[in-house]
Amino acid sequence: TMTIHSEEHIVDVHVRSGVYSSDTIFDYTHGYIATRLFSRNACFIMKIKKELIPELREIGRLAFEREAMKDVYSPNNVWALFQAGSSRLGHFKDWILYGKHIENLCTGLPLYQ
Repeated sequence: TMTIHSEEHIVDVHVRSGVYSSDTIFDYTHGYIATRLFSRNACFIMKIKKELIPELREIGRLAFEREAMKDVYSPNNVWALFQAGSSRLGHFKDWILYGKHIENLCTGLPLYQ
């Protein structure tokens, strides 16, 4: 499921698929995406690259099109490959940088950037 909070510039994406379940937050105000993988009990954070990640107003349209047309190809599909390296727990300065929504998603979990 996807919830778009236009006034807060936040998109919440919840994937419920057993061992592959995850929650993702696109925080356009702070410029970061955080994904919490439940099977790994970890949070992966990446900077939003405007040339690769659809803008907030585009995400809703793309989601609607995808649902309405199912298997139609879109050049705006985004895939990210996370390479596990060293992790750390978030600190106060991290939450200032990443914002409250990502803090709520990732507090207490190892952070990978």
